[in-house]
Amino acid sequence: MPEGPEIRRAADRLAGVLAGRRIERLFFASPALKPWESRLQGGQLQAVDTIGKHMLCRFRDGTRIYSHNQLYGRWWVKPLGQTPDTGRQLRLALHTNRHSALLYSASDIDVIAASELLSHPRLRSLGPDPLDADVDVATVVARLDSPGFRGRQLASLLLDQRFMAGLGNYLRSEILFVAGIYPKARPQDCDAAALMRLARAILTLTRRSYRTGGVTHSPSVYRRLRNAGTDRSQARFAVFSREGLPCYVCGTPVRRENMGGRRVYYCSNCQLPGGV
Repeated sequence: MPEGPEIRRAADRLAGVLAGRRIERLFFASPALKPWESRLQGGQLQAVDTIGKHMLCRFRDGTRIYSHNQLYGRWWVKPLGQTPDTGRQLRLALHTNRHSALLYSASDIDVIAASELLSHPRLRSLGPDPLDADVDVATVVARLDSPGFRGRQLASLLLDQRFMAGLGNYLRSEILFVAGIYPKARPQDCDAAALMRLARAILTLTRRSYRTGGVTHSPSVYRRLRNAGTDRSQARFAVFSREGLPCYVCGTPVRRENMGGRRVYYCSNCQLPGGV
């Protein structure tokens, strides 16, 4: 499933051809949303926003087209009249006089009136988005130390969108590795220094992944690995999807376990259970 950085990059591509433009035609595959086609047609799309993994195409009057890619959804941006070569099913289309933004395979699509935004069931319980510039280390530390989260295992907490919106499986593994924290540890097991490391890693790696298109390694480490002939899939991550391969820091084979219903990768030497 695309995580927050991937959805924000998709939103940037859409905004590049839609923001400030009149929407000449719309298409909703869902019969329940068909009445909105004529109501939104001719309106100006003001911006394409994201909250974690949720995208909101915002019209001038405050109406939003909401979408969540889930596991298989994918956006394409094409010149008007062109479509991608795909066997996927078109779910949503927005056309200007020059371009089309086309969402395939996603089924979680809605239209939200401006007055309903804060109460929408998909959005009202979301935590802060690490990609938002006003979310800082103190904000994240406060959430880690709050009664509702401090007793939870980090392996599951970091996937809970109520904690922080947009984190997913690869970011979870990478964040815990960079922070040097064992996945089964809880915030209440961590001292103040560990909580600060964790909060910084959440913000730094999420924002780095957005800037780099999915690379969480530091730029210097990534360049060194690529220059040494390491392919991108192995160079972009420190531990994620590297089961059995040597840790880039200490050489210990990276381990994989299922935690929180998903696979998590970690170094048993760099992330000692008692090392928090």
